[in-house]
Amino acid sequence: MLNSTVVEVAIGLVFCYASVALITSSIYESIASFLGLRSKNLLTGVKKLLNAGNAVGEELLVKIYNHALVHPMGNGAVTSLVDLKNRPSYIDSNNFSLALIDAIRSAPGDFAKLGEDIDAIEDEQIRKLLRGMYDRSAGKMGKFQAELAAWFDAGMDRAAGSFKRQSQVWCFAIAFVLAAILNIDSIHLFSTLWKQPTLAARIAMAANLPSAASVAADRMLTDNSAATEDSSLIIIDSLKQLDELPIGWQNQKFCTAETGCSSLFEFYHYDLAGLLLVIFGWLITASAALFGAPFWFDLLQHLTRLRGTGPRPKSTVMHE
Repeated sequence: MLNSTVVEVAIGLVFCYASVALITSSIYESIASFLGLRSKNLLTGVKKLLNAGNAVGEELLVKIYNHALVHPMGNGAVTSLVDLKNRPSYIDSNNFSLALIDAIRSAPGDFAKLGEDIDAIEDEQIRKLLRGMYDRSAGKMGKFQAELAAWFDAGMDRAAGSFKRQSQVWCFAIAFVLAAILNIDSIHLFSTLWKQPTLAARIAMAANLPSAASVAADRMLTDNSAATEDSSLIIIDSLKQLDELPIGWQNQKFCTAETGCSSLFEFYHYDLAGLLLVIFGWLITASAALFGAPFWFDLLQHLTRLRGTGPRPKSTVMHE
């Protein structure tokens, strides 16, 4: 049976990581929305899919983005990628296949003529790919569209993987800066909670309370736009939760003007080893944030249930 102190310390750490992860993801959602990272990643993915690194490929890409099914907010009159405004951050695969067919064919409704239009494509790789799909469709437009949609989905899976790796880098940087600013040192946090069981128990009790942050974490699983809209409220609520933890700079002793400071280490009252240990604690916090708020809140629920179960009652079964 786990010792209650162990569970309470674990709850305190998980509580901290859940809050940091939620703040990090909220900040990242705001940055991604402001910089248009998703739409840029999508454009890059489609560009690679169509080999649109030259003028010919870019012309086909522009035709697709001018299509109302792909870019309903556009005016359909863009002549270059530079002029694209309000780029979509998501394209349905069926809409892409229809837009690509419309961009290629010269005679709507004529499937035989579509084959000739495919043969006229200058990019050899794209031409062979589309020609193979066209031949396998055996004259059925629906089957040809389905193959184009499957090809697009496969390409977007690769683009999504690239975007996820990019997101992880962003989130780690944000979480590390946050840990440094708020001095969220995992090593110090663990040590303090372990040495002060009363504090750990109080934090464990606070973690049982429902909060807007935990509700927001659930919403983030299904609706990123909601997380973006409420990001400021989520950050404020999460910061309030962090006030319960033994973190921050308020207990840090700094040297004064009277004593003088000849180095950065003296100002923070750290030696080199101590400073490196604190930075390592920040790195642990930043790494933990990469698991995401939903993961930590789910683990927090399991731990609070484990804490509330108490010891297993002794069996009353009589043995012969």
